[in-house]
Amino acid sequence: MIKETVTMSHKELHRLQIIQEQAAARIGISIRQVKRLVQRYRNEGPSGLVSHRRGKRPNNSFSTEFRATVISLLKGRYADFGPTFACEKLREIHGLSLSVETLRKWMIEEGLWRERRRKIARIYQRRMR
Repeated sequence: MIKETVTMSHKELHRLQIIQEQAAARIGISIRQVKRLVQRYRNEGPSGLVSHRRGKRPNNSFSTEFRATVISLLKGRYADFGPTFACEKLREIHGLSLSVETLRKWMIEEGLWRERRRKIARIYQRRMR
């Protein structure tokens, strides 16, 4: 690999810094991140700007085995429980910790719970006093 030396004047360096600052402000990221993106673009081309995590499972998601375990327990022992009470029992009895909202979403997907809309609170007009 051939290395090239690029000579720049202070004016050109300052102009490059201003361009990077403007790019960072426009995209909403730090100047250091802009420099990293420029470096990845030089090394990998346009495909380097796309996140390498795209198409992969998130790090903070539950495994499919854990989900299958929870769903089997819900269908077996806790079929008539709501999400909040089922979550409490899973935590107390089985030591399985997950949020109520995650459990509610899983129950809706499996047909164990129906999604309900919240009632719109009526606003009452105050009486004259």
